[in-house]
Amino acid sequence: MKQTKIHYNLIFRPEPEGGFTVFVPSLPGCISYGKTLEEAREMISDAIEGYIKSLRKY
Repeated sequence: MKQTKIHYNLIFRPEPEGGFTVFVPSLPGCISYGKTLEEAREMISDAIEGYIKSLRKY
């Protein structure tokens, strides 16, 4: 089966105590956090994958 690559817009918000919260506007409730921008990108990638798996399951 051919996989389609989907792109999501991400919003990174710097937090006053440090780090970044990242949101995916097209996936309500899909939010993550990382101490650096790179870590935040990795964490939201995992969150998106879990979100999509959950949608398919339920």
